[in-house]
Amino acid sequence: MITAMPIAIIIAIVLGFLVGGPIGAVVLGVIVWWVRRSAPMRFLRNLKAIQGQFLDSTFAVMGALCKADGRVTEAEIRAAESLFERLRLNPEARRSAQASFQRGKAADFDLDSELRLFMKRCGRNRALLSMFLQVQLSAVAADGALHPTEHQMLLRIARGLGLPESEVRRLEAMLGAGVQGAPASEDALAAAYDVLGLTPQASDAEVKKAYRRQVSQNHPDKLAARGLPDSMRELAEERTREIVEAHDRIMAARQAS
Repeated sequence: MITAMPIAIIIAIVLGFLVGGPIGAVVLGVIVWWVRRSAPMRFLRNLKAIQGQFLDSTFAVMGALCKADGRVTEAEIRAAESLFERLRLNPEARRSAQASFQRGKAADFDLDSELRLFMKRCGRNRALLSMFLQVQLSAVAADGALHPTEHQMLLRIARGLGLPESEVRRLEAMLGAGVQGAPASEDALAAAYDVLGLTPQASDAEVKKAYRRQVSQNHPDKLAARGLPDSMRELAEERTREIVEAHDRIMAARQAS
């Protein structure tokens, strides 16, 4: 029925008829129909490619990072295995992730080239890149602390992703990770400010704005639309909860003072 036909196709048929008569109407109508039909398919194929690259690069870089201090510890191996479980990877995907992890551990692994490939495929969405960095940090902080060489490599990864070094500090605050040999981290309230990327001098309006921005940027649906694998949705939801908790801690402290 014509009433069920998309407006874009109806307009194309009318314009085609005005320009080329019946033949023009058919040709332009078919072209617009094909574009409308194939565009979602191309989008889905591209999204699948991004998701595949995200997982491949995630575990390859994780392998390199875990070996940054000279060896991969049992805690780091357990952290990687735990991530396999949390992501609910099927047997084939798990084998692929393990192969990527081993590739990253190799002496000839080119970290910078891997990051460039990841950026080329996955784009420059800051929230998505930050999630990638957070997964890396959670793996090497599995034993409760960061080795200085691991911290330095995290900074290198951040630079390769076009993220500021402050992003590493913010994620460390979010995960409660500290560098071995460094002074103890500040209290929970200071960490909450770090999570939102603020200082205690920020106004209430600035806290509110930062909170809303962080929640919006890290919404699981938005990250999924930009290429975050479905298996990582739980991690995105966890991150959102941490942002909410940081905001609530700050506002509770301000109301109590």
